Amino acid sequence: MSLSTAIHLGDTIHAGNTGLPAAADRLGALAAEHAAAADAARRLPPEIIEGLRDAGVARHFVSTRWGGTDGTFTDFLDGVIKISAGCASTGWCASLLGASARFAAHLPEMGHEQLWASSADTFIATGLVAAGTAERVSGGYRLSGRWSYISGVEFAEWALLCGSVGESETPSGVAVTHQRFFAVHKNAYQIVESWDCAGMRATGSHNVVVTDAFVPEHMSFDRQDMVNGINTWSSQPTHNVPYQASGAFMMAAPIVGAAQGAVRAAAHALRGKRMTDAAQTEFARATARVDAAQYLVEQAAEVIDNRSFTAADMARNQRNASFAAEQATEGVAGLVRAAGTSGLSESSPLQRAWRDVTAAATHVALRYDITRAAANYSEALISGAGH
Repeated sequence: MSLSTAIHLGDTIHAGNTGLPAAADRLGALAAEHAAAADAARRLPPEIIEGLRDAGVARHFVSTRWGGTDGTFTDFLDGVIKISAGCASTGWCASLLGASARFAAHLPEMGHEQLWASSADTFIATGLVAAGTAERVSGGYRLSGRWSYISGVEFAEWALLCGSVGESETPSGVAVTHQRFFAVHKNAYQIVESWDCAGMRATGSHNVVVTDAFVPEHMSFDRQDMVNGINTWSSQPTHNVPYQASGAFMMAAPIVGAAQGAVRAAAHALRGKRMTDAAQTEFARATARVDAAQYLVEQAAEVIDNRSFTAADMARNQRNASFAAEQATEGVAGLVRAAGTSGLSESSPLQRAWRDVTAAATHVALRYDITRAAANYSEALISGAGH
């Protein structure tokens, strides 16, 4: 067995060097060179898109059967942090490309073949919110809808979109609907350029519109399977992870990486300057917040790789992701205060990181109130679940 092949021992995910951390070092450096131009153009340049493909972010969770890496969450986190330190938008897209491929593994076997038989590096974008509707027809579904904030869709070959499916009435006379994901080829949807956020500008998180597209049965799966982490078509451990354990983690990872990039930018801006005691204290506290955020997401990756899916551990992963994003945001704000006016110049990577981290941390998956991250953890800990 090669060193790049993941080894599954019991329920724990073990892997040798997948190559992503080393490739991420190179891509992070390249992304940093293009970050300002990408931010101004509001899109990733071709060099970076090809860099994402070459680095293997899309194939990281794809089965080795299809030429993928079957890698760990720890390695993926390492790679995303390194890429995001160079450019937050690139790192965000990297994280979601990996997550999307993992979600798509819930498709039936024929769906796997359609996505990855020709390449394990297929780019997939995802719309997690059930913003569309589908009707069951012979052989599949007819799907229509409009999905917002679909990061990376500009260069994706497929979009994995969630929609509600109406079913016949139950014996009690109540009509039932359920939610499914549908893999739609780029030729079957329209991209509406709508992303105008002040931060994360180059993610291309535009709207996607689908009008009465036919989706075969094998290109669809029940959303609840992904939520529960139950995969009928793959026994690969990384394809059987509850969303509560991993969903917010994939959003927090690039935020932490961008904050680490902000630490480097602030240190560069402060080099050669005389700092007051107050500025030094601000800087130290800010870097501690950023480091703490990284420790929290590293802990979450370890929980997933060890498959410790107790109620308490999964709730802690949720809490860790939200709190890591919060600490990263506060840390970068502190770095800006420590660096002073020069850190906010248009040419400064620090001000771009500040905008990017602030914008990314508003993602709904990181909201305590909407995800119940605080409530879930409090209830699990107080009840003694998992202890």
